[in-house]
Formats: sequence, C-alpha cells, structure tokens
Amino acid sequence: MRITLSEPENFSALITQLIGKEPTSPITGIATDSRECITGDLYVALKGEQVDGHQFIQQAKDNGAVASIVDHEASVSNRMDFFVVEDVLKIMGDLAREWRRQYDIPVIGITGSNGKTTTKELLKHILSASENVHATSGNFNTSIGLPLTLLQLAPHHTVSIIEMGANQPGDIEYLCDITEPTYGLITNIAPAHLEGFGSIEVVAKTKGALFNALEKGTAFVNMADEHIRELKTKGEVITYGLTPECDFPADIHHEEDGTMSLTIDAEEIVTGSHNLSFVKNVIASSAIAIHLGIDWDIFRKQIKTFQSPKGRCEVKQLNDLTIIDDTYNANLTSTLAAIDYLKAFSGNGRRVLVFGDMFELGEGSMNHHRQVGKHCITKELDAVFSTGTETSATDGVLNDSMHHQHFDSKQDLLTSLQDWLKAGDKLLVKGSRGMAMETIIEGLSKN
Repeated sequence: MRITLSEPENFSALITQLIGKEPTSPITGIATDSRECITGDLYVALKGEQVDGHQFIQQAKDNGAVASIVDHEASVSNRMDFFVVEDVLKIMGDLAREWRRQYDIPVIGITGSNGKTTTKELLKHILSASENVHATSGNFNTSIGLPLTLLQLAPHHTVSIIEMGANQPGDIEYLCDITEPTYGLITNIAPAHLEGFGSIEVVAKTKGALFNALEKGTAFVNMADEHIRELKTKGEVITYGLTPECDFPADIHHEEDGTMSLTIDAEEIVTGSHNLSFVKNVIASSAIAIHLGIDWDIFRKQIKTFQSPKGRCEVKQLNDLTIIDDTYNANLTSTLAAIDYLKAFSGNGRRVLVFGDMFELGEGSMNHHRQVGKHCITKELDAVFSTGTETSATDGVLNDSMHHQHFDSKQDLLTSLQDWLKAGDKLLVKGSRGMAMETIIEGLSKN
C-alpha cells in the first residue's frame, strides 16, 4: 500500500510531535511495501505473520525512501532517517488519529457483512454533487490501510466516508478509536468471516462497536436487519428500512422490465437496477444523504448516473452473452442475493451460476455451500459450474433439474463452459477473493 501526502510539511511536524524526532528530508508519501516506495517516501516496516518488513528496508531505501518507521534500526547503505517506536502499527494509528482531529467535518463510518463498499461508493457519488468528498479507496479499510486513508484528508475536504473491514473480534472498535466517526452505518450483519469470529453473535458485537463509538454522533439503523435492530446505540438514532415506523420508510416496486424502483419517505426513486442488494444500498444511502442536506432531486439524479464498483454485480456484454461479474468476494448472504439478481434479470436465455469457493466460513462452510445449491434449485437455474474444494458440497445437492458440473481447476471449468454456452445465456460469476474468479471472465473474453 502507498499514498501521496497532501500536506508533507504538516505531516513532518506531526511526526516530530508524536515520535520526538524531526525528519531531515521532506516526506512526501508513505508506503508499507518496499517495492512500492518512490523518492521521498516514508517506509513503514510492519511485521506480519509470514514476513517482517524490516528485512526490506534496504530495498525501500534503494527505491527512494528517505525515512522508515521501525522497532529497531537497521544497517543500510547511504543515510536515511529511522523513527524507532515500540509498536509500528500502533504509531501509524496514532498518527492517523491526530491527523483526523485536525478536521471538524462529518466523518461517516461504514461497516457491515455485505454491501459496505458499494454503499460507500454510492454515498460518495451522491455527496459529490455538492461536497468535496474524501473516501476510502480500494482495500484501504483495515488496521493497516485505514490509517493511510485518514492521512490523505486535506483542507479542501468537506466530508469523509470511511469504510471499515473486520476479520476478527475487536477490529471495528480499534478502527473507530482511530477514525472517531461522527456518523455510523452498518449495512447488515450476516455470517461472513465466521472462521475469525466463530458465531453471528460475535459478528454483531464486533460490528456494533461502530454504534458504541457515536456517543456524540448519529447512528443510522437498518430496521430490516434483526441483528442491527437489537444493537445498543449511543447518541442520536435515525432509522431506515421496509417498515412505516422508520424515519426513512421504503417500499420496493418491481417494474415491467424487471428493474426495481423505490418509494422512500413518499419520494419516488428509479434505480434502473435488477439487483435487490443494490436497491437496499440506495435506501441506506438516502438516510445519510438526505440527513446531510442533499436535495431529493439531486439524489435521484445521482442514483441514475451511478456505476457499480468493479466486480460487484457489474453487468458486461460479451458477444452474445450477458455476464454478471460479482467476483470481488463471496459469502452466503451475498451469494444468495446475487442468484436472486441473476434469476430476476430480464430477457430470455439460460441462467447459469459459475461458482468458486466461499472462504473463512469455519465449521459452517459445508452447510453454507449446500444452502447455495438448494437456492439454485429453488430459483430453477439452468446450470451450475463450480470449482474449488468447498463447492463440491454445492454440487452434491444439485439434481437432474439442471445441468451441473464440478471441477478441480478453473481451467477445466473454463474449457467445459466454453463448449456448453450458447448465444443469449446469462452468467453469474461468483466466488471469494482468493478464488480470483474474474479469470473465468477473462478466459471467455479471449475466445
């Protein structure tokens, strides 16, 4: 990971204040990977389970780094500044927290099991109509990436949207301690990353730390999610959902072309989307955007012009095929929703799921993969092509009502899929990030 600093002089002053040593050379960027360092960078020597960043200080120096945050000095050719600290990761959080405190602007924290990235990007697009928006980029939503995100805050920004990811208990509490959000949204709570959490109750407690951090802020509560409804909140509460008792009550309408429209607090919103998950993200975004002063007409316009992030139910036309690229990641809830999206897609042609393993599900993995197979039967898909280890459980519950094949390798799947497909077919390609299922789409595009 690497960022360019918007205010190098102020950052150097902050380094001096917190660490007690003044940089001798201007620091213009920060990198956590020595290979990404360029001239003027501060290299952050983090220790991971497999790799110790201290081993690559010389490489960072050779690539242009002028300083390094370390827990001990290293021997390097030519001179560079060493800022020696007890805990490298902690000091990055401390620097980010102090940097964030310079800005008295709305800081919106977003977390959840599914949809947090799309909601963040959607809200960014909506607010950008009248605000200078700072927001998380890519996967900069962890204990390593989030501090770098905050350090990109600049004086011209008028609002900040911070995505928070969690893989284990305590993650969101730690990220909130750094971010100090003034607003918070939890998109949903579902059985994702159970290998790190153990149970849905622990997931809820972990995500709920965002609401606990808002004693002087505002929590946006999704009343359609039973786990979120039960969370304790501090400060102001604004509710949204599919019941009339909400502050932002919503109704979903199905149009003749298969797309969905919304009525939110008596306002009509055309989404143009077949994707129920996206429509729910629109409801969540409306609560924040309208509360922050966005006009409904501007909101409607921004919804129409929004384009989904890459790999998240991204619709692509490939010759005579329609491909729904949902390859960014997968868990049970997002996969079931994506299958619903595939089934609801307008037009003729066979509905096909190309499915790779869902990771980090712990002891519930086999059950979750079986549930996907049962959902494919319920939705009467025409075919399921699966690959990996865990998806054998999906294939195992499928019956002769559809064509189904399981493959040990993606290449074998691709070869068979190419022979089987015909014009008009609609494919949903889905799997966890580690499966890199986008390579299936890339393979189809080459033929």
